[in-house]
Amino acid sequence: MLQPRPGGRGSDPLTVSLREALTSTKPAVGGWCVIPGSFTAEVMARAGFDWVCIDVQHGLIGYQEMLSMLQAVGVVGVPALVRVPWNDPGWIMKALDAGAAGVIVPMVNSPAEAVAAVGACRYPPDGYRSWGPTRASLGVADYSPALANSSVICAVMVETVPALERLDEIVSVPGVDAVFIGPSDFALSMGFGPRSDEPEHRRQLEAVPAVCRDHGVVAGIACGSTELLERWRQAGYTMLAAPSDLVTLRRATAEMLDSVRR
Repeated sequence: MLQPRPGGRGSDPLTVSLREALTSTKPAVGGWCVIPGSFTAEVMARAGFDWVCIDVQHGLIGYQEMLSMLQAVGVVGVPALVRVPWNDPGWIMKALDAGAAGVIVPMVNSPAEAVAAVGACRYPPDGYRSWGPTRASLGVADYSPALANSSVICAVMVETVPALERLDEIVSVPGVDAVFIGPSDFALSMGFGPRSDEPEHRRQLEAVPAVCRDHGVVAGIACGSTELLERWRQAGYTMLAAPSDLVTLRRATAEMLDSVRR
């Protein structure tokens, strides 16, 4: 579904909704922002990603910075997600009211926790989101609870062994649009290091897309390198988070210095 960006139908071009981007027939590659600041967010959005995530959990980003980054990404017309700090309805609702097209909710370990996350994303009768779309409704003449409920994306993070054991139940929760895997936390939960490439770790994560596909849920994963992005794409993941702005900056700088100092 095409929706106008904040600013009005007369002055702003249309942008592809996040739901449309994630349910496309081709994988949707996302940019990941952990560096606070609207300019960095705009640069990431202009790089050509299908979506951008503003990471308020592990990024050095507060609420006001999140807002300015959402505005910067919105200027480009790229749909923006916010990874909230926790499965906290207050944070989920504030991110959506600020104009996020969806949220990524960390550490969802059970169907009950998935129900709570979904409920915070949806207005009654589908959930318990409080009415107050301060920025979300700007430039959307027909904004309504029903429109918001049908367009906002709720992605729950599966990051532990107990969560993966209940994956089938979690993806069966109505309103869960995507499962997003945190490979590092999942490795820690298995007793491995955060950068583990143990065969069992890989085998467990390779099984996720099929379960999601059977329930009509998008399978997403954080990718620490382009090699991992390709690995998980081949495994069937369609929501692929590229290395973050910080990781990209560090690697590019190191490669440049290595080249000029040879």
